[in-house]
Amino acid sequence: MKKILITLLLLLFAAQISYAKPQKEAVDNKKLYVNLQWWERYNDPYLTEYMQTVYKNNHDLKIATLKVKEGERLVKISFANELPQLSLDGSLNRNLKSSDLYFGNMQIKSFKQSELQLPLTMSYEIDIWGVNRFRTKSIEKQLEMIMQDERASYIALTSSFASDYFNLVRLDKLIELEKEIVELQKEIVKKTQIKFNNGLCSKNEVLNEQKALTYFEEDLNNLLDKRDVVKHQLHVYLASEPESEVVHSKYEDLHLLTGVPSHFDSDVITQRPDFIRAENNIKRAGYNVKAAKRDFLPKFVLFGQLGFNAYQFNKLFGSPAQMAAAGILPQLDIFDGARKWNIMKLKKLEYDEAFQVYEQTILTSFQEVNDALSANNTAQKNYKDSEDRVKYEDEVYNLINKKEKIGAASELELLYARQRRLLTQKEEVISKVNCLISSITLYKAVGGQDLYKIVEHI
Repeated sequence: MKKILITLLLLLFAAQISYAKPQKEAVDNKKLYVNLQWWERYNDPYLTEYMQTVYKNNHDLKIATLKVKEGERLVKISFANELPQLSLDGSLNRNLKSSDLYFGNMQIKSFKQSELQLPLTMSYEIDIWGVNRFRTKSIEKQLEMIMQDERASYIALTSSFASDYFNLVRLDKLIELEKEIVELQKEIVKKTQIKFNNGLCSKNEVLNEQKALTYFEEDLNNLLDKRDVVKHQLHVYLASEPESEVVHSKYEDLHLLTGVPSHFDSDVITQRPDFIRAENNIKRAGYNVKAAKRDFLPKFVLFGQLGFNAYQFNKLFGSPAQMAAAGILPQLDIFDGARKWNIMKLKKLEYDEAFQVYEQTILTSFQEVNDALSANNTAQKNYKDSEDRVKYEDEVYNLINKKEKIGAASELELLYARQRRLLTQKEEVISKVNCLISSITLYKAVGGQDLYKIVEHI
């Protein structure tokens, strides 16, 4: 009995040593996912501060983190299945035996007696073929997939927040310009009406200017509505009160990123969350296939019992009541209706599916990176063209302004020139913010990497 007890204790001790592996120093992955160093490159203190608020308060990010914690528990549960199981299985039975019990020619009379059992029961499946280890590895890869989902959530959400933030800055500036345009158009309508009253233009010109005023007012209404929608979205990201104000920088203070690489090496996609997830999915499916194949092999369960068995409570812990047992139980399924066979086929199909998802992820990743690069390069060129148009319109306005002062141009012509200049400024505002948003889209496409730290393809 002492040998059995020592064997049980040694097995449990070995299991505890294997379980108590040295843990790596905890790293706050969530802060890495937010990547504040990247957002600081936009030189906007409000944006950087809001990113920290999103990190602390956003509910979608908290949900993603909770899913990771759930996955960690699943890994621990799976690992627990690899360890010996020890339980206390006490019982109290009252046996009522009739006189039909024989031992050879001797008949036992009817009797009543109680039976008390208090054993410790240990069982341990000796994982000779590594089936349980493969299953745990599969769940570990599943956890890594969930962690990449969490990372993808952080990248997508912070990118969307930054885009909406810059959109809010753009909308405020566009509304400011649109209000000036509306006021100018009202003045133009008045001047045109005076011309008509003096017989210098047709009624059709007055109607056209009045119609143009309605278009400008409609544009202003749409801009106000879009600004409200963007504010509502920002409140959701920040988990803040809908009535609270979202403070932001002025349009004139927006800082454009310069020197963003126009090409990247092909291995840039290897840092994308979906690429890493697809790789882990193949490994996870591979472990499942290995476990399914080896599940056909026989299992060996080491079992043991140590405790007390007595017919009277006052004798339960005496020497005669001591009980002990140990052994190995081989298990082999002879017929299971082809269940294991079909499970193995299913796992192979899942592996093939994971490989196809991996191949498709590579293609999609290249497409998204190339699309984002193209959009960013185009946005930079368009902004340069819009700047040139603003300069040209300024020159035209200055010329007409000089002509109006010497009587060579009418006041109405000067109003038209001011209005064209404001319309061109609106285009410049749109192009500038498009540059910012395109850089954010590129940041998201490369998997949340700092664009300046990626080696440029030469």
